Amino acid sequence: MIPVFEPYIGDEESRAVDAAIKRGEISGSFGEAIPAFERRFADYVGVKHGVATTSGTTALELAVASAGIGRGDEVLVSASTNIATALAAYRNNAVPVPVDSEPETWNIDLDLVEGLITERTKAIIPVHLFGHPVDMDRLMEIANKHDLLVIEDCAESHGATVRGRMSGSFGQMNCFSFYANKIITTGEGGMVVTDDDTLADTMRSLRNQGRDSDGTWLRHVRLGYNYRLDEMSAAVGVAQLERLAELRAGRDRVAAAYGRALGGLDWVTLPAAGAGESVDWFVYVVRLHREIDRDTVLAGLGERGVPARPYFSPLHLQPFYRERFGFKPGDFPVTERVAASTLALPFSSRLPDEDVAYVAEALREVVSAR
Repeated sequence: MIPVFEPYIGDEESRAVDAAIKRGEISGSFGEAIPAFERRFADYVGVKHGVATTSGTTALELAVASAGIGRGDEVLVSASTNIATALAAYRNNAVPVPVDSEPETWNIDLDLVEGLITERTKAIIPVHLFGHPVDMDRLMEIANKHDLLVIEDCAESHGATVRGRMSGSFGQMNCFSFYANKIITTGEGGMVVTDDDTLADTMRSLRNQGRDSDGTWLRHVRLGYNYRLDEMSAAVGVAQLERLAELRAGRDRVAAAYGRALGGLDWVTLPAAGAGESVDWFVYVVRLHREIDRDTVLAGLGERGVPARPYFSPLHLQPFYRERFGFKPGDFPVTERVAASTLALPFSSRLPDEDVAYVAEALREVVSAR
């Protein structure tokens, strides 16, 4: 079966892990790999500091905690996202407030943001959904007008740009994931990047059980967590960064192959960058037109050995979220329409062109037979 995603791990990563082990660097408290990964990734994004964490989820949670956001505060989040975006606010006792999607990129609808800001709103967490960047210039204007913190959720965006500027370089803190299906992977793992020296010091303390940032080993100055990335994973990250051009080129090739194979069909909308934007190809998600039942298509593709999948279930309709906040179907109509019609096709840097052709042909067969 064609894999739905496949991490691209090579000899460089194996050698990097072997070297870290031979240096005795296996935990997240000392060694060369973590500082090197943090420094090189921050340089890649174009900011001063990187703070490595155990996952993209804990990166978001760490960012919210370091900002002092807490009980009763509100955080605006994209309604179309992985639930981790909202959990970052909820786990810090804040209220995650969903914002509906706009219909083209499916990102947070900036036309709706100001109408949802209250005296309790402290931050906005925009998500660069499927690697397609939010219009951060406009979002930052709104945030600055209302004195709101911006935490970019870049879990799916390892290099998307807005008018030549890297996603992850706009907000006060910006969070990345290095899960296995991302362009850069460490298996698990994440990172917060920031230009703020104080926030960086606070996050380094928080991830290390609240230890004093001056390095005093058993002096704990705040309520913290153990969110330390291990050195072996960081070593993989350094090697992945060195291969980033190769990894990106592979995904660009596959995205272009899908575009050629599926372009011009009147029953599917393909992902594309807007003016002044570049897309980070985290996944390749198409949108089927309304008259096509997405779940029937998924079943037909599965019968042909194509493991396509839906992306994402609307945040407000997740059982956990509905039980606590009382949302119901129809509350965020654009997000719901997108969620009911999107289809993620198999995608990775190494997917052969012949597999892309097979997936495209299978999709055409299933739709034509419906």
